[in-house]
Amino acid sequence: MAEIRIRNTNERISGEENVKAFLDKQEVLYEHWNASKLPAQLQEKFTLTDENKAEILSTFDAEIRDLASRRGYRTWDVIALSDATPNLDELLKKFEQVHTHTEDEVRAITAGKGIFIIKGTEDVGYFDVELEAGDVISVPEHKPHFFTLMENRQIVAVRLFIETEGWIAHPFADASFQK
Repeated sequence: MAEIRIRNTNERISGEENVKAFLDKQEVLYEHWNASKLPAQLQEKFTLTDENKAEILSTFDAEIRDLASRRGYRTWDVIALSDATPNLDELLKKFEQVHTHTEDEVRAITAGKGIFIIKGTEDVGYFDVELEAGDVISVPEHKPHFFTLMENRQIVAVRLFIETEGWIAHPFADASFQK
């Protein structure tokens, strides 16, 4: 279940309803899918074949199509990151810069853990959303944020897009952001 840490105060928010209520106020969509429906052999697998990715998409097809129809997403894929990922640290440097998009950034975590750092309202500032299997998040277009891995450095996520070109980031310079 997702947990939030507000960076300015170090306050933590947990529990699905509390997390959802906080993120709703920040205009961030949060949902939860049943991650246990993923076949056992894929629940802790972070190096995936094309067949594995197709199986993940097939397993969550109803949830993906429901979310896509409600939010206008037209394409989706699976991303897997772990220490086995070639050039992982270089790839993370690209993700770990505050940026925006011209569409929502959507992730449905199917295995592992990850964290979105998001710029909230003026009274909140930046906050961390720690995600695990089953958590689904959609950061709205133009909202400054970035994503990175947590200490286990392993994640598998379904990504949904409106733009068929996929992930396109626009750097966001913010002197108030501190890593």
